[in-house]
Amino acid sequence: MKATEQTQPAKNLNEEAPPARNFNEETITLDTPIIRGEKEITTITLRKPASGELRGVSLMDLANMDVLALRKVLPRISTPTLTDIEIGRMDPADLVQCGVAVGSFLLKKSDREAALVA
Repeated sequence: MKATEQTQPAKNLNEEAPPARNFNEETITLDTPIIRGEKEITTITLRKPASGELRGVSLMDLANMDVLALRKVLPRISTPTLTDIEIGRMDPADLVQCGVAVGSFLLKKSDREAALVA
């Protein structure tokens, strides 16, 4: 007797494909909100820095998530724009999330895509 093959149900053609990932920005939900006046900042968006925004910072320091390097670069690439003081008061877990995002911006697009698949 021959084993029968299982078939997959047809996909609904009306289903939308998931949106393509934008490798030029990363939105981070903060564990500990940043208080600015009476406003709470709960998410920040980091965008891939241009070369000029990396001035005065060692790429190795950024890749190693050096706090001083992050404090220089994050105000240049964050929305809303974070101040050095706000970054200095960030929850360490939130700062690590920012550092990981900045580090991923230093990789080639193909390497970032491969890291997501792995």
